[in-house]
Amino acid sequence: MNEKILRIIIIAVTAAIHLVVIFFLVLDTDRIIYADAENARVMKVTDFAELPPPPDPEIPQVEEIAEVMIETDIPPVQQVVAAGTLTVQSFDNYLQMHQVSVSPQFDEGAITSELVYPPIALRSGVEGRVILELFVDISGTVQRVTILREDPEGRGFGEAAVRAFMGKKGRPAYANGEPVSCRYRYPLLFRIK
Repeated sequence: MNEKILRIIIIAVTAAIHLVVIFFLVLDTDRIIYADAENARVMKVTDFAELPPPPDPEIPQVEEIAEVMIETDIPPVQQVVAAGTLTVQSFDNYLQMHQVSVSPQFDEGAITSELVYPPIALRSGVEGRVILELFVDISGTVQRVTILREDPEGRGFGEAAVRAFMGKKGRPAYANGEPVSCRYRYPLLFRIK
């Protein structure tokens, strides 16, 4: 019987030693406590109470603004007044660049002299790049300018480029030997000198 009790004690002590070794060597108790402390500092969006939206200001009813409302699916047509005559011009009939044999050309010196480096970008020391789409009519005059890409955004590069090109006159594009209206992509780089 003594032998049996001695075996049970030895097995219990061996099991206890194994448990202590597993607990301290295999399990990193400091890491578990640190992970719990780290998670305590993390806030979730669900922890905040969502505020209700502000009340809408008094919006006048449509009937108060106009008596008759006309709905249409046709986009508005831009009207250009030149020399006392009214001409209707739609930007839909401007040819794409792949349909043009000779692209429009502008005096780059005149464009550069009109180009003003945005003050906010100059103070920050930021250089930029803009890609414009110019709508050049049959006479070579830029009628409309669209900013396709501005990098970096919000620094004023796009607005400065549009101001430099609006109303500029150059040589028109040609297709089959005749001047045509076209859409022309024009890249501009802004570099600090």
